[in-house]
Amino acid sequence: MKRDQSPVLPGDGSTDYARYMRTDELLALQRRPEEVLHRDELLFQVVHQSAELWLKLAGAELTAAVGRTGAADPAGAAALLARATLAVRLVTDQLEMFRHLSPVDFQTMQPALGNGSGAESPGWRQAATVSRQLGRAFAGHLATRGGGLDALAPDDPTRRLAAAMIAWDEQVHRWRARHYEVALQVGGHAPDGTPGSAATVLAKLLGHRFFPELHPGRAGVGVPVSAHSGTTEA
Repeated sequence: MKRDQSPVLPGDGSTDYARYMRTDELLALQRRPEEVLHRDELLFQVVHQSAELWLKLAGAELTAAVGRTGAADPAGAAALLARATLAVRLVTDQLEMFRHLSPVDFQTMQPALGNGSGAESPGWRQAATVSRQLGRAFAGHLATRGGGLDALAPDDPTRRLAAAMIAWDEQVHRWRARHYEVALQVGGHAPDGTPGSAATVLAKLLGHRFFPELHPGRAGVGVPVSAHSGTTEA
């Protein structure tokens, strides 16, 4: 006997999948064919809109990691941070789609963007804000334990959290580096050093780290990134 597939969830959509995932709304968020200046606007919007979704997840995991750190649960915080790091790795990987967007085509569609800038991304702004909160929570956790990371055993959960924080920092750096390349290759930005160039601003961020005191060779104690961080090099 065929199982009844009629939707039981409230909302619009012909199936429960459509209602739960809100696919009708989701797939209507891109500009319609009659609105676009160039067909690659769909590529451009899909990359950026999906990035905002992954960053929403990353921000939620980071926020939860702050709470776990404050609750003296560094192992739980490290696991959540690894999920946030993977989300940003996926955001970075999808920038490869822009290899299929030529500078000429981007210039054609650019008027549709108005004065919009990636610097206005709510996902990245939240990630930066919560990363700073995590840094403060980790410092507080260390202060509560007393002493520094050097005094902890190699397999101590607090050291694993520090490694996960470095992995997060480095994945964000990889995204920034790839985004900078895209800005030069596709966006037609003047190179770093040109007065008023957006690339100059992006280049300045390449050396930024949220947790500089944790990185090897910098002020403070370096913690090597290991398998405990739950991440893989991109």
